[in-house]
Amino acid sequence: MKLAIMQPYFLPYIGYFQLMGAVDAFVIYDNIKYTKKGWINRNRLLRDGEPALFSLPLAKDSDQLDVRERRLSLAFDRPKLMNQFVEAYRHAPQFKSLHPRLERIVNYPDNSLFRYLLHSIEQIREQLGLPTRLIVSSDIPVDHELRGQDRVLAICKALGASCYVNPTGGVDLYQQDAFAQQGVELRFLRSTLPDYEQGKHPFVPALSVIDVLMFNTPDAVHRMLREGFEFH
Repeated sequence: MKLAIMQPYFLPYIGYFQLMGAVDAFVIYDNIKYTKKGWINRNRLLRDGEPALFSLPLAKDSDQLDVRERRLSLAFDRPKLMNQFVEAYRHAPQFKSLHPRLERIVNYPDNSLFRYLLHSIEQIREQLGLPTRLIVSSDIPVDHELRGQDRVLAICKALGASCYVNPTGGVDLYQQDAFAQQGVELRFLRSTLPDYEQGKHPFVPALSVIDVLMFNTPDAVHRMLREGFEFH
């Protein structure tokens, strides 16, 4: 079984879903520290040809809490966030077909940060037609005090994984020998996505998966998921 493990992110770039589509099971960390000013609760869309940040406001709390312990702010204005997407993409070719899905994501009523993120990931997985099994990390019977490579190896063992796949950005975090000793193949995935048309503006890479879905046909997106990466 091929396995990947990632933090939850809000509407991340398509490489996140390429990784998901390349494995049989995809573990999402909920019992991991929230990263302040990271990408867990924010991402970028295209506004008038320029990248623009969108984010989920959080209730004030300790930065030492895990993602599953953080809450969305009671002042979170879901219609305002939805309007950001509408204003940015209302002229995009796939806007009409994607709009109902995007509304389900943004208007999800749960104020738990993790459950809100998990729902958005599940919705995009469904939109992309990926059969990959999603697993929440705290549901796996391992020592969750472990960190880094030791934690990953424990999860691989608990789930019976024969191959662990990680984005190439983590190549320095893991040792081939340590995985081999546990009978787990270690592989790295690198996105090799082509540029695509974003209306009349020059291409801006590495935006939210929403940008990809707005400007590309379902067939083109499926090709990106199947062919737009390479293994190392």
